[in-house]
Amino acid sequence: MAYLVLIRHGESEWNAKGLWTGLTDIGLSEKGRIEARKAGEEIKDIHFQVAFTSVLIRAKQTLEEIEHALEEKIPTIENAALNERDYGEYTGKNKWEVKKQLGDEEFLKLRRSWDYPVPHGESLKDVYIRAVPYYQEHILPELKQGKNVLVFAHGNSLRALVKFLDNIPDNKIAELEIPTGQVLVYSFNQDGKIISKEIRGAV
Repeated sequence: MAYLVLIRHGESEWNAKGLWTGLTDIGLSEKGRIEARKAGEEIKDIHFQVAFTSVLIRAKQTLEEIEHALEEKIPTIENAALNERDYGEYTGKNKWEVKKQLGDEEFLKLRRSWDYPVPHGESLKDVYIRAVPYYQEHILPELKQGKNVLVFAHGNSLRALVKFLDNIPDNKIAELEIPTGQVLVYSFNQDGKIISKEIRGAV
Protein backbone atom coordinates (compact mmCIF):
# COMPACT_ATOMS: atom_id res chain seq x y z
CA MET A 1 0.00 0.00 0.00
CA ALA A 2 1.14 3.54 -0.73
CA TYR A 3 -0.10 6.93 0.41
CA LEU A 4 -0.77 10.00 -1.71
CA VAL A 5 -1.11 13.10 0.47
CA LEU A 6 -2.41 16.29 -1.15
CA ILE A 7 -1.86 19.50 0.81
CA ARG A 8 -3.09 22.94 -0.09
CA HIS A 9 -0.57 25.60 0.89
CA GLY A 10 -1.19 27.60 4.05
CA GLU A 11 -2.84 31.01 3.91
CA SER A 12 -0.87 33.45 1.74
CA GLU A 13 -0.58 37.18 2.31
CA TRP A 14 -3.07 37.74 -0.51
CA ASN A 15 -5.46 35.04 0.76
CA ALA A 16 -5.63 37.06 3.97
CA LYS A 17 -6.66 40.15 1.99
CA GLY A 18 -9.26 38.35 -0.14
CA LEU A 19 -7.28 38.90 -3.35
CA TRP A 20 -7.14 36.47 -6.25
CA THR A 21 -3.51 35.40 -6.34
CA GLY A 22 -3.27 33.04 -9.29
CA LEU A 23 0.27 32.93 -10.63
CA THR A 24 1.45 35.95 -8.61
CA ASP A 25 4.27 34.65 -6.41
CA ILE A 26 3.07 35.65 -2.95
CA GLY A 27 4.45 34.09 0.24
CA LEU A 28 2.70 32.69 3.27
CA SER A 29 1.25 34.82 6.03
CA GLU A 30 2.20 33.96 9.60
CA LYS A 31 -1.17 32.22 9.91
CA GLY A 32 -0.28 30.26 6.78
CA ARG A 33 2.97 29.05 8.31
CA ILE A 34 1.08 27.90 11.39
CA GLU A 35 -1.45 26.07 9.17
CA ALA A 36 1.42 24.36 7.37
CA ARG A 37 3.05 23.21 10.60
CA LYS A 38 -0.31 21.87 11.81
CA ALA A 39 -0.67 19.98 8.54
CA GLY A 40 2.74 18.46 9.19
CA GLU A 41 1.58 17.25 12.58
CA GLU A 42 -1.37 15.51 10.90
CA ILE A 43 0.89 13.26 8.78
CA LYS A 44 3.65 12.32 11.21
CA ASP A 45 2.50 8.72 10.97
CA ILE A 46 3.60 8.52 7.30
CA HIS A 47 7.18 8.39 6.00
CA PHE A 48 7.52 9.99 2.56
CA GLN A 49 9.91 9.02 -0.21
CA VAL A 50 9.18 11.90 -2.61
CA ALA A 51 7.34 15.24 -2.78
CA PHE A 52 5.98 17.22 -5.70
CA THR A 53 5.31 20.95 -5.55
CA SER A 54 4.31 23.79 -7.81
CA VAL A 55 6.98 26.36 -8.58
CA LEU A 56 5.20 29.05 -6.53
CA ILE A 57 6.74 30.20 -3.23
CA ARG A 58 3.65 29.65 -1.09
CA ALA A 59 3.62 25.95 -1.94
CA LYS A 60 7.37 25.61 -1.38
CA GLN A 61 7.19 27.46 1.96
CA THR A 62 4.45 25.05 3.02
CA LEU A 63 6.76 22.17 2.14
CA GLU A 64 9.54 23.74 4.23
CA GLU A 65 7.28 24.10 7.27
CA ILE A 66 6.07 20.52 6.95
CA GLU A 67 9.61 19.19 6.60
CA HIS A 68 10.39 21.02 9.82
CA ALA A 69 7.38 19.43 11.53
CA LEU A 70 8.33 15.97 10.22
CA GLU A 71 12.01 16.53 11.06
CA GLU A 72 13.12 15.20 7.69
CA LYS A 73 14.14 16.44 4.26
CA ILE A 74 12.07 14.97 1.44
CA PRO A 75 13.40 14.66 -2.14
CA THR A 76 11.29 17.16 -4.07
CA ILE A 77 10.32 17.78 -7.70
CA GLU A 78 8.95 21.16 -8.81
CA ASN A 79 6.73 21.61 -11.83
CA ALA A 80 4.49 24.40 -13.12
CA ALA A 81 1.81 21.85 -14.03
CA LEU A 82 0.82 22.02 -10.35
CA ASN A 83 0.61 25.82 -10.30
CA GLU A 84 -2.54 27.67 -9.30
CA ARG A 85 -5.08 28.69 -11.91
CA ASP A 86 -4.22 31.85 -13.86
CA TYR A 87 -6.99 34.31 -12.99
CA GLY A 88 -6.08 36.55 -15.91
CA GLU A 89 -7.73 39.97 -15.64
CA TYR A 90 -9.05 39.11 -12.18
CA THR A 91 -5.57 38.57 -10.70
CA GLY A 92 -4.99 40.89 -7.73
CA LYS A 93 -8.64 41.94 -7.53
CA ASN A 94 -10.64 41.60 -4.32
CA LYS A 95 -12.95 38.63 -4.81
CA TRP A 96 -15.67 40.07 -2.57
CA GLU A 97 -15.78 43.32 -4.54
CA VAL A 98 -16.00 41.28 -7.74
CA LYS A 99 -18.87 39.31 -6.20
CA LYS A 100 -20.79 42.57 -5.65
CA GLN A 101 -20.19 43.55 -9.28
CA LEU A 102 -21.12 40.21 -10.85
CA GLY A 103 -23.83 38.97 -8.49
CA ASP A 104 -23.87 35.65 -6.67
CA GLU A 105 -24.61 33.38 -9.63
CA GLU A 106 -21.97 34.73 -12.01
CA PHE A 107 -19.44 34.97 -9.17
CA LEU A 108 -19.91 31.30 -8.33
CA LYS A 109 -19.38 30.40 -11.99
CA LEU A 110 -16.19 32.44 -12.09
CA ARG A 111 -14.81 31.08 -8.85
CA ARG A 112 -15.85 27.44 -8.82
CA SER A 113 -17.28 26.22 -12.15
CA TRP A 114 -15.69 23.82 -14.59
CA ASP A 115 -15.19 25.88 -17.74
CA TYR A 116 -16.21 29.50 -17.08
CA PRO A 117 -14.03 31.64 -19.39
CA VAL A 118 -11.67 34.15 -17.78
CA PRO A 119 -10.18 36.92 -19.98
CA HIS A 120 -6.47 36.14 -20.48
CA GLY A 121 -6.70 33.43 -17.81
CA GLU A 122 -7.62 29.79 -17.18
CA SER A 123 -10.75 27.88 -16.32
CA LEU A 124 -10.62 24.89 -13.98
CA LYS A 125 -10.85 22.74 -17.11
CA ASP A 126 -7.61 24.32 -18.36
CA VAL A 127 -5.91 23.53 -15.04
CA TYR A 128 -7.19 19.94 -15.24
CA ILE A 129 -5.72 19.57 -18.73
CA ARG A 130 -2.22 20.33 -17.41
CA ALA A 131 -2.37 18.91 -13.88
CA VAL A 132 -3.96 15.50 -14.46
CA PRO A 133 -1.59 14.32 -17.22
CA TYR A 134 1.31 15.37 -14.99
CA TYR A 135 -0.14 13.27 -12.18
CA GLN A 136 -0.60 10.28 -14.49
CA GLU A 137 2.90 10.50 -15.98
CA HIS A 138 4.98 11.43 -12.92
CA ILE A 139 3.12 10.90 -9.63
CA LEU A 140 1.09 7.75 -10.22
CA PRO A 141 4.17 5.69 -11.23
CA GLU A 142 5.75 6.52 -7.85
CA LEU A 143 2.63 5.27 -6.07
CA LYS A 144 2.65 2.05 -8.11
CA GLN A 145 6.21 1.49 -6.88
CA GLY A 146 4.90 1.61 -3.32
CA LYS A 147 6.29 5.06 -2.52
CA ASN A 148 4.47 7.49 -0.22
CA VAL A 149 4.04 10.78 -2.06
CA LEU A 150 3.37 14.34 -0.89
CA VAL A 151 1.90 16.93 -3.26
CA PHE A 152 1.94 20.64 -2.40
CA ALA A 153 -0.30 22.71 -4.60
CA HIS A 154 -3.17 25.18 -4.72
CA GLY A 155 -6.92 25.45 -4.41
CA ASN A 156 -7.63 24.89 -8.09
CA SER A 157 -4.80 22.56 -9.08
CA LEU A 158 -5.86 20.33 -6.18
CA ARG A 159 -9.54 20.64 -7.13
CA ALA A 160 -8.56 19.42 -10.60
CA LEU A 161 -6.68 16.44 -9.17
CA VAL A 162 -9.47 15.57 -6.73
CA LYS A 163 -12.03 15.82 -9.54
CA PHE A 164 -10.03 13.17 -11.36
CA LEU A 165 -9.29 10.96 -8.34
CA ASP A 166 -12.85 11.08 -6.98
CA ASN A 167 -14.51 11.05 -10.42
CA ILE A 168 -16.52 14.20 -9.68
CA PRO A 169 -18.88 15.20 -12.54
CA ASP A 170 -18.39 18.58 -14.22
CA ASN A 171 -21.68 19.90 -12.84
CA LYS A 172 -20.75 18.97 -9.25
CA ILE A 173 -17.24 20.40 -9.08
CA ALA A 174 -18.48 23.82 -7.93
CA GLU A 175 -19.37 22.17 -4.61
CA LEU A 176 -15.75 21.23 -3.90
CA GLU A 177 -13.66 23.63 -1.86
CA ILE A 178 -10.27 22.80 -0.35
CA PRO A 179 -9.32 25.16 2.51
CA THR A 180 -5.77 26.37 3.06
CA GLY A 181 -3.76 23.88 5.07
CA GLN A 182 -6.14 20.98 4.43
CA VAL A 183 -4.67 17.49 4.14
CA LEU A 184 -6.20 14.84 1.86
CA VAL A 185 -4.84 11.32 2.37
CA TYR A 186 -5.43 8.66 -0.29
CA SER A 187 -4.23 5.08 0.03
CA PHE A 188 -3.45 3.06 -3.10
CA ASN A 189 -2.92 -0.60 -3.86
CA GLN A 190 -0.01 -1.85 -5.98
CA ASP A 191 -2.09 -1.48 -9.15
CA GLY A 192 -2.49 2.25 -8.55
CA LYS A 193 -6.13 1.98 -7.53
CA ILE A 194 -7.53 4.05 -4.65
CA ILE A 195 -8.40 2.02 -1.56
CA SER A 196 -9.50 4.81 0.77
CA LYS A 197 -9.59 8.56 1.32
CA GLU A 198 -9.32 10.54 4.53
CA ILE A 199 -9.44 14.27 5.27
CA ARG A 200 -7.18 15.54 8.02
CA GLY A 201 -6.58 19.00 9.41
CA ALA A 202 -8.45 22.12 8.26
CA VAL A 203 -12.11 21.64 7.39
